[in-house]
Formats: sequence, C-alpha cells, structure tokens
Amino acid sequence: MEIRPCTMGDDASIWSIIGPVIRAGETYTLPQDMTESDAVRYWTGSDRHTFIAEYEGRAVGTYYLRANQLGGGAHVANCGYMTHSDARAKGVARTMCEHSMAEARKLGFLAMQFNFVVSTNERAVRLWLGMGFAQVGRLPLAFRRPTGDLVDALVMHRAL
Repeated sequence: MEIRPCTMGDDASIWSIIGPVIRAGETYTLPQDMTESDAVRYWTGSDRHTFIAEYEGRAVGTYYLRANQLGGGAHVANCGYMTHSDARAKGVARTMCEHSMAEARKLGFLAMQFNFVVSTNERAVRLWLGMGFAQVGRLPLAFRRPTGDLVDALVMHRAL
C-alpha cells in the first residue's frame, strides 16, 4: 500500500471514499446530505494535510492531519480517517494511522487527539486503543445516529 499527499486530481477518489461514509451518518458529525463539493472541500481544507492510501493503483483510504487547536494547542495533531467500503478490515486504517503519526512527528506535533470517536464505531475504538491511544474522555449521548438513538462519543489521546 502506498500513501501519498492528495492532489487536485484526487477529488473523485476522495468522494468515492468519504461520500458513502457521510451518507451513512454513523461515524462522522457531517450532514448526511452534504454536497460532494462541500465534502471534498471540507476534507481537503487549507488548514490540513490530506493523504490518499492506494493499493494497486486504486484509492482505498484517505485521511487528513491538522492542528487540533490554534495557539497554545497547536502542538497537538488531529486526524480524520475514512476507508473505502470495499477495503475495510484489510489494515488500511492501521496503515493510515501509522503514517499519520509519522507525518505528525515530522511536522513537529507532540501528541495526537481524536475529539469525537462515536462509541458505536467499535472497530475504530479497538484500533485506536491498539495503536496506543487512551480514552481520556466520554461525552454522554453526544451523537445522534440516523436511527435517532443517542450514543456517547469518546475523546482519545496519545503522545507522539
């Protein structure tokens, strides 16, 4: 698997990955009806470094890396990861997380924090714990699933 910085020509590949995740509404706090252009613009914003994971020339995942906060919190990184539905459970997210931690270190970040991990996203929670992240907070009933059920969101952190 190769991970490279995204370019302007990657919009369709990015949308093929993030579109279904956004439409499902189960793991991100993005509007399910977000337009393709708004979603790609969000994912590739000027405040972040966005990467594409490719396997045999096909986009299988994408992630962004940015400062979690400005000013006094700018030494802590934040990332968002999405994997193509056909590539789930094949190590793509783990590879992207490893890559993002190395990139964050290169950029001078001292830690990484995930602000809002939906507790029902069990695969992600298991993966982040296995990658050395600690659950440092729980936001009770902070996420409304498409079914209307309210579930907790987790704050996870790891020193780099």
